[in-house]
Amino acid sequence: MNWTVYLIIGAFVGSLISAKLGGRIRLRIERGPHLSAQARLMLAFAGGAVAAMGAKLAKGCTSGQALTGGAQLNVGSWIFMLAVFAGAYALAFFVRKEWR
Repeated sequence: MNWTVYLIIGAFVGSLISAKLGGRIRLRIERGPHLSAQARLMLAFAGGAVAAMGAKLAKGCTSGQALTGGAQLNVGSWIFMLAVFAGAYALAFFVRKEWR
């Protein structure tokens, strides 16, 4: 086994102990006041499915595009990430009412 396995296990166990000692362990669903827990889970699942289909079609994922291409100063990667952020910002106008 590689040392990174122990690093990940240690980070998980350490954070679990910290959360337990701080009384922060509880099961909850983050949602807006006007959205039911079931609707939140369905929307999250649908969003994940759309993202997975997009990653399959693009033969990669947005984080890989941003991290790898952006680190190499690839102009296409920077344009893509700016478009992703602009699209998310524009979409926020339509879904913000769910979080008020």
